[in-house]
Amino acid sequence: MKILVVNAGSSSLKYQLFDTADYSVSAKGICERIGEPVGVLDHKNLKKDTRTKKNMSIPTHTDAIRIVIDTLTDPELGVIASMDEIQAIGHRVVHGGFYFSESVLVDDEVIAKLEKCYDFAPLHTGAHLQALYGCREVMPGVPSVLVFDTAFHQTMAPEAYMYALPYGMYEKYHIRRYGAHGTSHRYVSGEMIRILGGKAEGTKIVTCHIGNGSSISAVKDGKIIDTSMGFTPLAGVLMGTRCGDIDPAIVPYIMKKEGMTPDQVDTFMNKKCGYIGLTEGFSSDSRDLEDVIAEGPSNPHYEKCNLAVDMLKHQIKKFIGGYAAIMDGLDAVVFTAGLGENNPRLREIVCADMDYFGIRIDPVQNLKAFRQPNIIKISSEDSRVLVYVIPTDEEKVICRDTERLTAGLCGRK
Repeated sequence: MKILVVNAGSSSLKYQLFDTADYSVSAKGICERIGEPVGVLDHKNLKKDTRTKKNMSIPTHTDAIRIVIDTLTDPELGVIASMDEIQAIGHRVVHGGFYFSESVLVDDEVIAKLEKCYDFAPLHTGAHLQALYGCREVMPGVPSVLVFDTAFHQTMAPEAYMYALPYGMYEKYHIRRYGAHGTSHRYVSGEMIRILGGKAEGTKIVTCHIGNGSSISAVKDGKIIDTSMGFTPLAGVLMGTRCGDIDPAIVPYIMKKEGMTPDQVDTFMNKKCGYIGLTEGFSSDSRDLEDVIAEGPSNPHYEKCNLAVDMLKHQIKKFIGGYAAIMDGLDAVVFTAGLGENNPRLREIVCADMDYFGIRIDPVQNLKAFRQPNIIKISSEDSRVLVYVIPTDEEKVICRDTERLTAGLCGRK
């Protein structure tokens, strides 16, 4: 069966068209600048190995869905003859709140619950709903499935997900650790379990999803038992523009000193901290920071760029060590996502001086795992803990869940 996977952002809509016969992708792309005067379609036909990029009007997410379907069925650009070939749609959803602990087939009740998740991730949830409404309008009758980034983390025990706030706040406002990037952690931990022999029971894995947004998870027996992100994706290690974990008292302190409102300090911590804050506005992109570090102390940004990367290294190490403690052991560490897959130096400094845990990497293999689409072992032969770079594939997870939940409705083709 052919499945369209959709990932809607506040002003963008990414898509991939899968064939579940071999889980191959025939086309992929993104609609950007939705709602702006001029939008952009960037479409790749993987069958013909062609790419088309053009400006066009994309007022809403519904329009974006319509453009995607028109492009996929276009005689020149497309890969299918008609919309009827698309048998199901899989949607990536950032936050399912306490309502969703697994992927679900969409109906009116599911939509009503998703609308109640708006406050947990307003920027993302609004876009997810718009894309869902758009699919229902443009492709009526085609089943949709929601796959939640928070779902994989629902196996955490209360001791891991609760905060030490009055219990009534948990009951009234559902304040707890939800985590993020769960679809990615689920995929790469599954691949690591396969490498370890295919049996989840008895495995102890730390998965490091390190990108512009980063999270680290402890996966024991194939299930999440703890994760670095919390009630929102602001928690955990420092990121491109997010501060990560800080003393909560810093928030009201900054508000008083800077005269900020709650919304302003929320924007400040999410958009003006992390790399961009530590480097005083130089860059939120780790590649820029690594270029400066390679240039050396003569670069005026060197000291602050080096500090930012050293802080991230330090924090990742703490999570790996802490998670090894709560799992009572460690079989493997997995690096994935933009930085995890493409920054050999970060992997090297994170894994350095971890002899107590038996973590040692092979510098040659580590350098090979740079912008490679393949799974690569980077631990040395004498390392007691395996270290792997596993490119994430969240879309494939979404496709598989969508196939599983809709196959009985539309049949397998």
